[in-house]
Amino acid sequence: MKSRMHTGELYLPGDPKILSEQMACLEKLYDFNQTRPSALAERTRLLREMFAEIGEGCYIEPPFHSNWGGRHVHFGKNVYANFNLTLVDDTHIYVGDNTMFGPNVTVATAGHPILPELREQGYQYNMPVKIGKNCWIGAGAVIVPGITVGDNVVIGAGSVVTKDIPSGVVAVGNPCRVLREVNERDREYYFKDRKINL
Repeated sequence: MKSRMHTGELYLPGDPKILSEQMACLEKLYDFNQTRPSALAERTRLLREMFAEIGEGCYIEPPFHSNWGGRHVHFGKNVYANFNLTLVDDTHIYVGDNTMFGPNVTVATAGHPILPELREQGYQYNMPVKIGKNCWIGAGAVIVPGITVGDNVVIGAGSVVTKDIPSGVVAVGNPCRVLREVNERDREYYFKDRKINL
């Protein structure tokens, strides 16, 4: 069963070998979530042990939720995640440099068959998610299995991303749709009529 976790095939996640490995990951996740706010070095050390890859300058605000404690998560550098990031990392999640997650974001790789008889038997499948560099995923957004989000993208708060999103756009809604491209006005205004004055 374990060999099927990363192929997109149906498998049984309750397989004893899978559960044993997953439990060890969840123990480290528990330790991470119990760290004191001042224990930044300890948090960094734990994330390096927990994640498949994690670049320099990454920060995750506890509590952090993850099916495999980050075992199948690949973060570039300077990735920031606010409270309650949920990564359903039954297969691989890739996040590029300088991407930010607002609070209560969910990125899911696991799905279950529509056919009730298969769900009743406990079958699952996993599809990887890829999020590009320099993205901002707004509070409460949900990204479903198999999605690719390009570089330099803003996903609006509360969006449900069910289709791939190209680079350089602002996308919002349920289902999430491209609202507009990042444009020249964005070089002058950072929020509504507030001018960039740096």
